[in-house]
Amino acid sequence: MKPPASATAQPTASHSARGRTGRTRRRIIPYAVAAVLIIAIIAGLWPKPIPVETATVTRGPLVVSVLEEGKTRIRHRYTISPPVAGYLHRVELRAGAPIEAGKTVLATIEAAPSSFLDPRARAEAEARVHAAEAIKQSRQAEVERAAAALELARKALQRAEPLRESGVISAQDWDEAESRVQVLSRELNVAEFGLRVADFEIAQARAAFLQTEPTGARSSEPLRIIAPVDGYVLNVYEESARVVSSGQPIMEVGDPRNLEAEIELLSSDAVAVAPGAEVEIVEWGGETPLRGRVSLVERAGFTKISALGVEEQRVRVRVDFIDPMPSGRELGDRYRVEARIVTWRGDDVLQIPTGALFRRGGDWMTFVVEGGKARLQKVEIDHNNGIAAEVRSGLAEGATVVIHPPDSVSDGAKVADR
Repeated sequence: MKPPASATAQPTASHSARGRTGRTRRRIIPYAVAAVLIIAIIAGLWPKPIPVETATVTRGPLVVSVLEEGKTRIRHRYTISPPVAGYLHRVELRAGAPIEAGKTVLATIEAAPSSFLDPRARAEAEARVHAAEAIKQSRQAEVERAAAALELARKALQRAEPLRESGVISAQDWDEAESRVQVLSRELNVAEFGLRVADFEIAQARAAFLQTEPTGARSSEPLRIIAPVDGYVLNVYEESARVVSSGQPIMEVGDPRNLEAEIELLSSDAVAVAPGAEVEIVEWGGETPLRGRVSLVERAGFTKISALGVEEQRVRVRVDFIDPMPSGRELGDRYRVEARIVTWRGDDVLQIPTGALFRRGGDWMTFVVEGGKARLQKVEIDHNNGIAAEVRSGLAEGATVVIHPPDSVSDGAKVADR
């Protein structure tokens, strides 16, 4: 019996369909490969986001300061000189030698009888004794005034302490009261120093007057110059034995505990510095900075040649030390220091890193990141300490800005945080 015709035709149709599908796939493969290549080329040439560093505009304290070199200086120095002419014995003391007030003999002078018996010299010596006694009375009054003012300031500080603990007075009022006690303490030390110097001047004047006595009385006694203060010998101007004239400098002495810093600022920076400004003494040889306070800004400048040979107008600023010296560390006269002087301070300041700012024309500009794109933004800047700058307008708190934008970043460019 023969199979039906349809059963024999079915395999032939199936083979034909599979052949057409294979031929279609073979024709599509080149187009598919070409499409993949085109997509790969487009993806490779498509602009990618530029990697950048970003920062956030924040609020916080901002301090603007100026950093300059300077040197220490003993505030009250005393130049030793003979009140009368005579023969100076060889000076045994050297720079750095310790001295004790009223005990250490700084120099010895033998008087020439001919000049000591001069009536004019006798009258001048007697007048110097009276003048020295009058100066002592004036300086005694200064000591009493300074002591009274210091006592009043200490009482005010004691009364303010419980008020500070209870929050009645501000921290600034407490700092001012504490600073006043420190300033008046220094004023009392200065007044006492002046009184000791006055005693020394009286002793010197009386010794000179004794040398004018006739021969056979006291004219043969040598004139010994005694140390007026506790401290050290700073400089020795005359070492060898020789005849010296009246008033000729022999040596310089001083007390290194009464120390200040002398900082030379550019006149453009000194304009922003006021007495009482906070100071941080760094690079002085210790591990921690020392606090200080500006006591004086001199009103006369001077010309100084910089290391590059440029003429600069400089102004001397004197700084008082507030912190005591650490144990085992001492500063002397004319030691090098660096001072960071605060010229402006803000407690709640909208600020931006200075690395995000650049100039375009006369305006400050920055790139703000919005939606993955860099947008060029104009900003107004006020105070700047080199690390952060105060934003007056153009940015809001929390905005993201690009730090040190590369040349490839432009307005509208896609960026990605590194």
